[in-house]
Parts: sequence; C-alpha cells; structure tokens
Amino acid sequence: MVAAPFFFMLFAILELGLVFVTDSTMENAVQETGRLVRTGQAQASAMSAQTFKDEVCERMSLLANDCTNRTTIDVRVIDQFRDVNPPDPMADGETFDDSELVFQTGQPGSLILVRVWYEQPLITPFLSEGLSRLGNGEMVMTATTTFRNEPY
Repeated sequence: MVAAPFFFMLFAILELGLVFVTDSTMENAVQETGRLVRTGQAQASAMSAQTFKDEVCERMSLLANDCTNRTTIDVRVIDQFRDVNPPDPMADGETFDDSELVFQTGQPGSLILVRVWYEQPLITPFLSEGLSRLGNGEMVMTATTTFRNEPY
C-alpha cells in the first residue's frame, strides 16, 4: 500500500527535476545564442531562423532530444524595452499558433526581443495535469531575452 504512492512521488520528483534542469539549460542556450545577434555575427553570416534554432538546440546539449521539432523561436526588433506587446502564440491556452512569429536580427543599435518556446512531454499523470499548458498534455517552457545590438 505504501509502495505505489512512494514510487509515484519518486517519479514525480525526478520528472520535475528534469523539467527544471531543461528550463535552466534552455535559458542559458537562448542567452548564448542571442549573443550571436547582439554582436552582429548572425547578420554577418546571414543566419536564418532555422540556423538560429539549430544553434539554440546545439547549446542545449544532451537534454534536448528532438529539439528542432519541439522548439519554436521568435526574434524581432522592438521600439522600446517597455510596453512591448508581441503576439502570443498560446493565446487560447490549448494550441500553439506560430503564424505571427518572425526572425528579424535588426541593425546595429536595434532593440531585439528573443523568445524561445520548448515543448516538454510529461509522463507522470498528475504532474502533467498540473503543468501542461497545451491540449496535447505537453508543457511549454519559455525563455526570453532582450538587448540592444552592439555597434558592429
């Protein structure tokens, strides 16, 4: 009688730990890859959205299996750092609509907003109900960074 709840809690703790490690790794990957835009390396090499996504996934290392299919990016030029209202691809809370997302690296001095979403499948039953944000039972982690491009 005690074994079932014990193993359920054990697996839930392990999965929640994996979620936190994946989220932290994704945050670092977005910061490091965003630096390519900030320093002008992305502009100099005419980086595409797919190449940017591949760079993010490469920096997520072993934690990101099937990363390119689970990751969605939005890199855009913004007018100011406050009161920015970019389109929300999860406005309805059930599906992910990436039709309004763009990839703009800007010019020197441009203000840039980088957003990355990563769909993480969940296995533990009650954990997936408490954390899932999509209708398919997967949770979506988001990493965001803003910066001003350097004068390259």
